[in-house]
Amino acid sequence: MGRAGFGVAAGCAAATCAIAAVLVARRAAARARWRRAVALLQEFEEGCATPPARLRQVVDAMVVEMHAGLASDGGSKLKMLLTFVDALPNGDEEGVYYAIDLGGTSFRVLRVEVGAGSEIANQKVEIQAIPEELMGTSEDLFNFVASTLKNFIEREDGKDEQKALGFTFSFPVRQNSVSSGSLIRWTKGFSVGDTVGKDVAQCLDEALARCGLNIRVTALVNDTVGTLALGHYYDEDTVAAVIIGDGTNACYVERTDAIIKCQGLLTNSGGMVVNMEWGNFWSSHLPRTPYDISLDDETQNRNDQGFEKMISAMYLGEIARLVLHRMAQESDVFGDDADSLSTPFILSTPFLAAMREDDSPDLSEVRRILQEHLKIPSAPLKTRRLVVKICDIVTHRAARLAAAGIVGILKKLGRDGSAGVASSSGRTRDQPKRTVVAIEGSLYQAYPVFKEYLDEALVEILGEEVVRTVTLRVTEDGPGTGAALLAAVHSSNRQQGGGSI
Repeated sequence: MGRAGFGVAAGCAAATCAIAAVLVARRAAARARWRRAVALLQEFEEGCATPPARLRQVVDAMVVEMHAGLASDGGSKLKMLLTFVDALPNGDEEGVYYAIDLGGTSFRVLRVEVGAGSEIANQKVEIQAIPEELMGTSEDLFNFVASTLKNFIEREDGKDEQKALGFTFSFPVRQNSVSSGSLIRWTKGFSVGDTVGKDVAQCLDEALARCGLNIRVTALVNDTVGTLALGHYYDEDTVAAVIIGDGTNACYVERTDAIIKCQGLLTNSGGMVVNMEWGNFWSSHLPRTPYDISLDDETQNRNDQGFEKMISAMYLGEIARLVLHRMAQESDVFGDDADSLSTPFILSTPFLAAMREDDSPDLSEVRRILQEHLKIPSAPLKTRRLVVKICDIVTHRAARLAAAGIVGILKKLGRDGSAGVASSSGRTRDQPKRTVVAIEGSLYQAYPVFKEYLDEALVEILGEEVVRTVTLRVTEDGPGTGAALLAAVHSSNRQQGGGSI
């Protein structure tokens, strides 16, 4: 080989080595970025961990906050609001009753016909969206609601007879009686400027009068209380209700002598439904991550509704988005096409649930959602698996914390098994009472993985023996139908005494 040939060969070898070095460096960098993505995933999973010991700490913290909220207003992040509902439906109700269910940017009007023996003989429902231009003042809003109800009554009954009306208003209200209460604040991103501090039942009554309707609010409740009412209508062992959907809340039946902030409060039944407003629960035992802090910072109700932001459908997708966005910034798992991940709330919880429940070998549904919704065209299978894992971590934590909240209520009521006492022989314990918790909301009803994780956590916290005495009963349309039933219980034309509680 001549000098020229040797030089060419040497040049080719050097170029090959240089190319190989570049490729090796690129692969090493890619591996490093992938390791970073995996490390972020592990950090997130560890930060969201909810072992049984931690869940029991959350249970105990919930009970402490419940006691504090019952002792004084402002004594706890849990408001523990009195509802003045001291009687619940028991199946003896009869007649035709109406309800309005307002809890967001749409509302429902209902006509409920009930017969004796826990029978809903007939029910009609109409859903009405609220035009954005009518959300400026409370008068505009309630005039629209009242006119919708008037049209509904005229179509269904064709006559103007005095009827009892249940009004489900799913925002925090400080009640003055079973049929009146003032709005404390708006939640769930809903807001009508001049309504805070006003008696919302009075606002609706005035609008009904302006429409010429011979109907007034008989029972003002929130969606959780309505769910409890419907659950109790079918099963008198129902003592609490939980809603886990876009928002979350719980209520339960409390002894009046335990409501210390209203000493001397008397009811016919000796009990009263308490609206916990548990979305605002907070404890240092809750597993908070940097992503939860970022989520809180970007919401209008910063430093409020901390529990809700960890367990409700409005926020779970956003938590996952924040994790994915950081991964996109610090690794190349999504390539150069992840700009959409910088958009707050672009990943809704229904998409999160669909990706978590994708059991196809190639995770085709995950790929479709990434491509069509998040505009990420070519995420490899290992990246899609990572996305599923993030969705799982978010779901797992939310469901287990919700379970801890439910057990907190059971413990406050002495129905968690911890109050069992030994017999004189020391060998047996009192049998826990049968307990039913009415539950409603999209996460528990429409997301099987969430339900599975919640049920598993109940077993872990309560144990096999006690959990057999606890039933979570899905209650369809509690907010609407339950409000109509409470109108029946508390209407002036019903004999005194009402249902049991």
